[in-house]
Formats: sequence, structure tokens, C-alpha cells
Amino acid sequence: MAHDYQKEDARKLAKNALLIDEFLAKEIDKGNLKKEQFTDETKLIKLHGHCHQKSLASLTPTKKVLSLPANYTVHLIPSGCCGMAGSFGYEAEHYEISMKIGELVLFPTVRQQPDDVMIAANGTSCRHQIKDGTGRKAQHLVEILWEAVR
Repeated sequence: MAHDYQKEDARKLAKNALLIDEFLAKEIDKGNLKKEQFTDETKLIKLHGHCHQKSLASLTPTKKVLSLPANYTVHLIPSGCCGMAGSFGYEAEHYEISMKIGELVLFPTVRQQPDDVMIAANGTSCRHQIKDGTGRKAQHLVEILWEAVR
């Protein structure tokens, strides 16, 4: 049985348990991350949201962070699940359905993008699924932001 002090400690901890996107968005709001720190190069980013992130939080912080460089434009891919679902898609009995899910929206959208369009996906399994299903490399938002630092 949890004691009252443990419940309060858990509540305090929960307020500070953030996805990296949420943390970086808060840093933007505090003025600790600024557009001037990043490239002014023009880039279009197509963003696939990780199911886990969509269920727990939101893609709003991800879009905010990826839009920090002045000329970066972020478009959400209305893709639902990539089909991988952790290791589900790697299991032989689920591979075919995993690929069919990817083919619904995500894979065709990624394949239609010119090479200079960046593909963003924060989920590890999503990035693997995109690579396996399209041959394109998707990047985590931290990789994209790191490459954009002046």
C-alpha cells in the first residue's frame, strides 16, 4: 500500500517526466533555445508520429521543436500506426500485416517525397519500419535539430 508521501513524490516526479520533444519545447518557451542558434537553410520535414507518443502526449511539441529553425516547415503525415508496433512487425507471423499497415498511408507518402525532404520519426521501430518499407532513412528530431545547429 502506497503511503501519502509516496503518492505526492510520484505526482512531483510525473510533472517532470517528459519526452525529449516536450522538454525542448519548454526550453524554447523559456528562451533557452532560439531560432538564431540554428541554420536559416530551407527544409521541408514530413513527420510521422509514434503511436506511443500520440497516446501519451501530443505531436504539438515535436512540430514546435522541428519548426525552430527559421525556414524549417513541418507537415504531419496522417499515417496512424507505421505497422511495426514495437517488435510485432519483426515476428514472422505478423510481418505481412505489418507491411500492409505501412502501405496504407505512411509508405506511399514517404516514397512520394523528393530526396531533399527530410523524414522525421521519433519512434525507433517507426524508423526501422520506414527504412524497411521504403528504403528511406527517417531521423529522430534530436538528429535533425543537431544537424541544424550553427
